[in-house]
Amino acid sequence: MQSALLEAMQERQVTIGDSTHRLPDPFLVLATQNPIEQEGTFPLPEAQLDRFMLLIKVTYPTATEERAMLDRMSSPEVPVAREVCTVDHIKAARRVVGHVYIDDKVRDYIVHVVHATRDPRAYGLHELAPLVEYGASPRATLCLAIAARAHAFLRHRPYVTPDDIKAISHDVLRHRVVVTYEAEAEEITSEDVIRRVFEHIPVP
Repeated sequence: MQSALLEAMQERQVTIGDSTHRLPDPFLVLATQNPIEQEGTFPLPEAQLDRFMLLIKVTYPTATEERAMLDRMSSPEVPVAREVCTVDHIKAARRVVGHVYIDDKVRDYIVHVVHATRDPRAYGLHELAPLVEYGASPRATLCLAIAARAHAFLRHRPYVTPDDIKAISHDVLRHRVVVTYEAEAEEITSEDVIRRVFEHIPVP
């Protein structure tokens, strides 16, 4: 099961016996983790977590949102989903995102942020060194750039700024930075480490 999921996420294909089948394009893997109920679940290995581009925290809805959900789901009318865009529109948007400009200084900024999670001492973050078990992988560097481009695109900008990097940094890095037992004992999370890195690395 694990190897099949890894193949789908990385190679965008599935193999059954001697037959290999390409997955459709676009293809998306979406998974959920419940922080409350752990029975019957197990933690994913780091290599598999790393293949998820983002880890987004979904909190409880607001009172207004929950009331709208109640009204909608308790109505005798069954909600119907409407198409808001086509596959071709999504592919066209992806092509545009790929052309969003990233300046060399912003690229260096991304690399320094990721490297600081791996080797905090090299960046003067000595206090973080005993708190980080594993830093972010090279895939994090790529995902930061891609997600920042998408963030800029959604704000109708043809270029990436450091603020785009900061805006998506926790979603891209929180599952890729693994803290030590010492950090857990002090109730320090990967998000605390990421926040400290961004506070320290100079913004271009």
